[in-house]
Amino acid sequence: MTRTTPPRPVDVEGVFPALAAHRRTATRLHPRHGVPGAGDSSVAGPLLWPAGEPWPVCTVAHPKGTGHLLSDVRLRRRIQDGARGRDFTEDEQRRLDAMKAADHVPDLRDDDALPMLAVAQLSTRDVPDLVGPEGQDLLQVFWCPFEAHGPDRTIDVVLKWRRSADVGTVLAPQPEPPVAGREECVPTTCVVHPEQVVEHEYLGLLDEGLQEEVSAWEEGLLDEDDDDDYEDGPSSAASYATYEEYEAAMAAARAEEPDEIDYMSDLSIAPGWKVGGFASWHLTDPAPVDCQVCGTAMPPLLTVDKWECDGASRSWLPVEDRDSENDPRVLDPVGVYLGRGLMRVHTCPADPLHPHRLSFQ
Repeated sequence: MTRTTPPRPVDVEGVFPALAAHRRTATRLHPRHGVPGAGDSSVAGPLLWPAGEPWPVCTVAHPKGTGHLLSDVRLRRRIQDGARGRDFTEDEQRRLDAMKAADHVPDLRDDDALPMLAVAQLSTRDVPDLVGPEGQDLLQVFWCPFEAHGPDRTIDVVLKWRRSADVGTVLAPQPEPPVAGREECVPTTCVVHPEQVVEHEYLGLLDEGLQEEVSAWEEGLLDEDDDDDYEDGPSSAASYATYEEYEAAMAAARAEEPDEIDYMSDLSIAPGWKVGGFASWHLTDPAPVDCQVCGTAMPPLLTVDKWECDGASRSWLPVEDRDSENDPRVLDPVGVYLGRGLMRVHTCPADPLHPHRLSFQ
């Protein structure tokens, strides 16, 4: 099934023509639970990986056998999905209670080579904003599922670009680490439904005059909403026979109110897993992310987000999911939570093979 982002509630370039110079496309991936094949674009699916090529491994010294068994993480999610809308059975509860973080693989030494976790496979055939080295059409993303790397103690990400036509026999079975440091470092296997959308740059990176125009416009919208509420809302409780009738009238009035429009939530940067587009700096001040080889500014290649959309960005929820807007499998399909909810992988546009960088929000 395709996924279709609703039109933005306002033609923001029509209101602010200067924003045309601050537009960029992004490809929303819209991951949803499924069973992809090795040749498909996917999240946490099997990879088009040659049988004779070594699998990426983590060689950094850190505890590697202590945490959550991957098999437990996946079983927990299957049980929770199967029990949605009902209580757990006694057997399900017993199995869930038995899943503990522990030293599950005591023989695995800190300095042993640990297979990295396959996180995503993306093809330029499916993802229009995916741009890599010339002649290479497939991106494969891995990470070590332990937040124990570098001075900031984050996960370690590996990118592999390749030409899909060069892959002969596919490696099977494919390696994976037995344990993850946190359950939220393990993505659920998903098919993807790529969709290209238009984004506009983060408000704090626009020139000061344009920022002020946008802010004044938003304040004007709020003033209009306040006036409408005053004129059209239900009268005082004294006008109703019972307080329950008053409450019902208030609820009906709120349901008819249009959602507030906000530049950052509705008109700027799409939420969710995506390729390309702009970076949001909603939790910190904007920070430059430049290539450490050539100094070129590095835009996001891949954004890993906890949410397909949250309460503030609900206008981005695909049309096809409107009847399931509270379903965790729609709002949080992948089950990954890194940093404070969002991680970006940045690559150098001058040379995608220059070392990538990560940023977190």
